[in-house]
Amino acid sequence: MNGHLYGIGVGPGDPELLTMKAARILGCVDLILAASSTKNEGSLALDIARPHLSPGAEIISLGFPMTRSGDALRAAWEENARLVLAELEKGRDAAFLTLGDPMLYSTFAYLLRTLRGLAPDQSVTVVPGITSFQAAAAATETVLAEGSENLLVLPGIREASGLRRSVEGADNAVILKSYTNFAAIREELRTFPPETHCVFASKVGMKDQLIARSLDQAPEDPAYLSLLLLTRKR
Repeated sequence: MNGHLYGIGVGPGDPELLTMKAARILGCVDLILAASSTKNEGSLALDIARPHLSPGAEIISLGFPMTRSGDALRAAWEENARLVLAELEKGRDAAFLTLGDPMLYSTFAYLLRTLRGLAPDQSVTVVPGITSFQAAAAATETVLAEGSENLLVLPGIREASGLRRSVEGADNAVILKSYTNFAAIREELRTFPPETHCVFASKVGMKDQLIARSLDQAPEDPAYLSLLLLTRKR
């Protein structure tokens, strides 16, 4: 019989923010699958999860290209899905590591969809993880939503003007991956109503965490793991 595949959300950066379920599974599986860029084999998710891994677990790095080319991405998803399936067919249980939560802007979601096309009956368990914006809200005591308010989650890779149109229709918003287009996003946000409260957070839960409670205090060139919280002043 095939082994079992687990999609594990390792949280935003602090190893202590893994759920008890995630930590238990990581200590039991035979194989750890760590996504990385094809330009290097480093995996932040693996670094976060490492304290919880079984000493005998094998680690396999799965390369994914940092590109928006649909053809290149689909080829990588299929290649890696076939590699994962081959390991599962050996009867090995495997855990695929992903930052934050596996079902939110995660490589695992694409891999899972591709795997389901190849092996619809493959047994899979998705273990949710704490997101970076939840951790940032906790670190800054920022209420993301209350009462009848809504919360909008957006990727920073969208055009700044498009972000504005989306945010204007929301009570509160989170902009993930804000490093991508930060200069334009910041200029757009400067024109927002004064009652909008903005928090910038980078590398939440890590040793070099950076929190700025205004756009003026945010760095000009943010790190990869950066986000913005936009909420009503209370």
